[in-house]
Amino acid sequence: MSGLKTITIEPITRLEGHGKISIFLNEEGNVENAYLQVPELRGFERFCEGRKAEDLPQITPRICGVCPVAHHFASTKALDAAFNVEPPPAAKKLRELMYSGYYVYDHTLHFYFLGAPDFVVGPDAPPAERNILGVIKKVGLDVAKEVIKHRAYGQKITAMIGGKATHPVCGLPGGVSKPLTEQERQEIERMAESSVEFAKFTLKVFEDVVLKNKKYVDLILSDPYTLPTYYMGLVDRNNKVNFYDGNVRVVDPDGREFMKFAPSDYLNAIEEHVEEWTYVKLPYLKKLGWKGLVSGPTSGIYRVGPLARLNASEGMATPLAQEQYEHMYQTLGRKPVHSTLAFHWARLVELLYAAERTLELSRDGETISREIRNKPGNPGEGVGIVEAPRGTLIHHYQLDEEGIAKKVNLIVATTNNAPAICMSIRDAAKGLIRGGTVSDGLLNMVEMAFRAYDPCFACATHFAVGQMPLEVGIYDQDKKLLRTLKR
Repeated sequence: MSGLKTITIEPITRLEGHGKISIFLNEEGNVENAYLQVPELRGFERFCEGRKAEDLPQITPRICGVCPVAHHFASTKALDAAFNVEPPPAAKKLRELMYSGYYVYDHTLHFYFLGAPDFVVGPDAPPAERNILGVIKKVGLDVAKEVIKHRAYGQKITAMIGGKATHPVCGLPGGVSKPLTEQERQEIERMAESSVEFAKFTLKVFEDVVLKNKKYVDLILSDPYTLPTYYMGLVDRNNKVNFYDGNVRVVDPDGREFMKFAPSDYLNAIEEHVEEWTYVKLPYLKKLGWKGLVSGPTSGIYRVGPLARLNASEGMATPLAQEQYEHMYQTLGRKPVHSTLAFHWARLVELLYAAERTLELSRDGETISREIRNKPGNPGEGVGIVEAPRGTLIHHYQLDEEGIAKKVNLIVATTNNAPAICMSIRDAAKGLIRGGTVSDGLLNMVEMAFRAYDPCFACATHFAVGQMPLEVGIYDQDKKLLRTLKR
């Protein structure tokens, strides 16, 4: 237990939002349990009630500055359903084109800024070096310039179609607000061509730095980072990954299809559990029920996000991404893959898919059609689902006869993942911390368990007041608080 005197815990880092970790030790100084707590108030839905329906695609993106495009289109699709209107083909393609460009910059952000420092710099590196500057030092300034350029490309595509790079305003019930010009189409095509090459390069970086390092591959496949769960994600009619549209497919821990449902049927598939120690709700599969924070085929806990989408699908819809999809499963030896750290690899496969899909759509002549909106019908109830970069995102609206929101329910990606994130942190802590002695490197490796999910606690809790402090509590076997560390 003497090691407890020297524990130094840095704030939870490289994620969107704030949290609190409580680690409970038994009398041998090993981890009995560990909790991720989010002490922020979940309540953004309430802000939307009483608002005009057409304002919701502008209000909900303000939940988060990282996830705004996902919220914008989940909201817009919910209004399509609520007003019983099908957008014309050109509008759907413009939405997906913009959404694919958004994925390029979002996945680029996570890998280079948030995830890569643990591998490129190393999990045991000094905290001051585990950041984007440390990555640049390792890979070189020229690579950094490419990262900045292609993030900017994705944001420019979002701005050209959506009106704004961060909080778009183009989505309307039944379509979009403006057509794409031929000049803009050509510019997007040029940026998409470059993005495909950048995604291929990024996968090569991952191959050279991570996959050729046996220590890292062993870490990815190790027990502390292995969690057998169900997996959920949108798929097209061929069960291929789709970010914007389709039905939701769920597979069990052995990869068998468990269920597939349309967005409007999500309440028959998902239930939400509440615990007193966190403001994040804990969803589970309704057919299996809530069994607690346990994994395996009898538990209703599921995962969403890049790895979950690949696990829940039967492949990628673009050729280069499909090659990488097959390479990932061949290398890791099974499908589905239960290794939490494999989220990083899956994210890069998706980066390539997003770039390829952006290029495909930019070459589609229908994207410059001026037939971009159909007339909405009478207001009612609607559900919109998209795949946010962090996972399945659900917007559910009930409107009155005047088109005012009576009830709003949002289940965001990090909420879907919340039970699994709690278990991943617990299992990593149990597997890594022994005898009460903890190094900074080991604590960072515990953080790696949640960082792989790219969680966004701002979305999950919808906190509206301001920054909350990070607080970490260390408890002994009698649950006596030994030490508290705060930001």
